Amino acid sequence: MGTTFPAPAPPLSGAAVPVRQVTTPQLYECPGCGQMQILPALPAGARAVCVRCDAVLRHTRRDPLLLPLALNISALILFGLGATLTLMSVSTAGQRRVADLITGPAEMEHYGLWEISLVVLITTVAAPLARVLCMLTVLIGLRLKHPPAGLRLIYAWVQHLRPWSMIEIYLLGLFVAYVRLSGMATVNIGPAIYALGGLMLVMVLADCMLDNQAVWEAMEPRNRRRRRTLDENPAIADRATPNAHRWRIGCDTCGLVSRAAPGMRCTRCGFRLHVRKPGSIERTWAFAIAAVVLYIPANIYPVLTVVRLGTGDPSTILGGVGELLDLGMWPLAALVFFASVAVPVLKLIGLGILLISTHTGSGKALRDRTILYRIVDAIGRWSMIDIFMESILVALVQFGQLASVYPGPGAIAFAAVVILTMLAAHSFDPRLMWDSARDRAEKTPPETDRPVTGRPETGRLGSMGAETA
Repeated sequence: MGTTFPAPAPPLSGAAVPVRQVTTPQLYECPGCGQMQILPALPAGARAVCVRCDAVLRHTRRDPLLLPLALNISALILFGLGATLTLMSVSTAGQRRVADLITGPAEMEHYGLWEISLVVLITTVAAPLARVLCMLTVLIGLRLKHPPAGLRLIYAWVQHLRPWSMIEIYLLGLFVAYVRLSGMATVNIGPAIYALGGLMLVMVLADCMLDNQAVWEAMEPRNRRRRRTLDENPAIADRATPNAHRWRIGCDTCGLVSRAAPGMRCTRCGFRLHVRKPGSIERTWAFAIAAVVLYIPANIYPVLTVVRLGTGDPSTILGGVGELLDLGMWPLAALVFFASVAVPVLKLIGLGILLISTHTGSGKALRDRTILYRIVDAIGRWSMIDIFMESILVALVQFGQLASVYPGPGAIAFAAVVILTMLAAHSFDPRLMWDSARDRAEKTPPETDRPVTGRPETGRLGSMGAETA
C-alpha cells in the first residue's frame, strides 16, 4: 500500500487544482518492520502507510497544533470536574454511600491493598492529568517566540504516558459495577460520570487531530530542519564524514532518521539512538515468564468477597463470571470473561509466538505477525476492567452485615499480570522478526528451494507511492 490522499474538491472552472503540500519528502524507518522508505510530500489529511507491513507512518492534519490545544484545554476542565464531583451513590435500608474518583483507591489502601490503590491512582488520576498538562505545556510553548528546549523531553513523556492513561477503561469498569450494584441497592449516577465521559471523547479526538511528527518538526530549529532535508535527500550525497561506522538510524522517540552511530544522541529530541531496542528479547521473556507465574495465583486466590445478610464466600475471577451467569447477566459475564480471562491468556500466547518465531528466524507470515504484535500491544490494558470494577464496588458497598464488598489478594496478582504483559509488549521490538528472517535467508545456501515469505530484506530503501482516492 502507498500513501492515500483524500479526493480534492472539483474545480469550478474545470481546470486542475493543485493540492497544497504541508510536508516535505522525508526518510522514515517503519517502527513495525524496520523498512527505510521515503515519505513523499503530503497534503493535509493524507495518510502514509508502510510499503511492507501496512503500518501507518504519518497522518497529516489541517491544523495539527491549534485544534489539539483547544481540545486539551477542554480535557483539563473536564478532568477537574470528573475528579471533584460525585461519581456514583448507593443507598439501601436508609444508609447511603457516595464515591468519587479518589474513594476507591482510598478504600483499597484502608484494607491493606496499597498496591492496587497505587495502580488505580496512577491510571485514573496521575497519568491522565500528567498527560494533559504535558500536552498543554508543549502546545502552548510552541506558540512562544522562543520555545523552551525542555519541551522535547516533556513531549517524549506524553508518548510514554499514553498507554497508562485508562479513563475509557475506568468508565467501562464503572458500567460493570453499576450493573452489578443495581441488583443489590438503589444506584444513582453522579455528574462526574458525564464529565469523565466527555473527557474520554475529547482525549480521543485530540489524539486523532494530532500529527505527532508535526509537533516534533515544530520543536526543531529552522536551520537544522533545512540541513536535515538536504542530508536525507537520496539524490544528494550525504555530507562527508570521517566516521565510517555511522549509518542511518531511526530514533525510537521522535522518528527522525539520523546518520549516526548507536549510542549517540538524536539531534532533535536528545534521546540515545539504538538500531533496535536494547535487550528487547531478554526483557520480553522476563516479563512474559513473570506474568505466567503470577497468572496462577491471580486465578486461584479470591479477588473479592461479597457479604449479604452476614454471609458470603470469597470469589475468584472465574467465580465472578459464574455469579453473573447465575443472575442472567450473560452479556456482562462475557465481557468480564473476555477482558479478565481470555485477553491475558491470548496475549501471553501471542507473545510466545512472536518470541519463538524471532528465535527461529522464521520468514513465514511476517506481515501477519507484525499485525499480531500491534493487536497484542493494544488490547492488554483492557484487562484492568476487573480491577477498576473492584475498586468501585469496595468504595460503595460498605453497609456492614447487610451488604459489604471486601477486596482479596488475588487482585494484586491479577493487576501485576496486566502490568507485566503491557511491559512485555512494550519491550518487544517487532523489527527483530524481520531481521532474524533476513539473517536466516542470507545464511541459507542459494540452491535451496525453501522460500522465505514476507520480504524480510530490511536493508533496502523503499519509496512510498502516492494514490489519489
